[in-house]
Amino acid sequence: MSQTEPLRVTPEAFRHALAHWSTGVAVLACRLEDQVYAMTVTSLASVSLTPPLVLVSVGRQSRCHDPIIRAGSWAVSILAADQGDLGRRFAAPGRAYEAQFVGVAATDAPFSAAPVLDGCLAWLDCQTVALHEAGDHTIVVGEVAHTGPLHSGGDGLGESSVREPLTYYRSSFSDGGRRSVARPQ
Repeated sequence: MSQTEPLRVTPEAFRHALAHWSTGVAVLACRLEDQVYAMTVTSLASVSLTPPLVLVSVGRQSRCHDPIIRAGSWAVSILAADQGDLGRRFAAPGRAYEAQFVGVAATDAPFSAAPVLDGCLAWLDCQTVALHEAGDHTIVVGEVAHTGPLHSGGDGLGESSVREPLTYYRSSFSDGGRRSVARPQ
């Protein structure tokens, strides 16, 4: 096979291979026209320290895709190991957006006004600065306007920094709960 001819991998084989990559779990939320949209993501990554940039990959087939793109700002709650139920809640397909935060403790982020989940390890409040189409996803790059752990001194080094993170590995969350029904982005 020539070096210029790309290899072809099936979506199933690709998904199976990447299931062996452990990643953190977060909930991405935005507020658009008085409605909150939220989804579980595992594709959060840092991009730059100066300026502080992160990216998240959002599937174009996701119901949250268009609201996240249109809102222009969003917040990410990085989940702790004991928050697997929240990860599953916001990954569930077909849930009613109007009721998704009922009974969920959250605080509005200062810049985006998107809800940040109380008790999360840390949060990022972001403004979208770039969008990149990539396959069936859009890579959303955000500049971090505010960040911190909840219920600490706000220096990023508070009590939440010693708690364990929720991770996603081989289609399961690390909280010992049931296997995930829905796949995070």
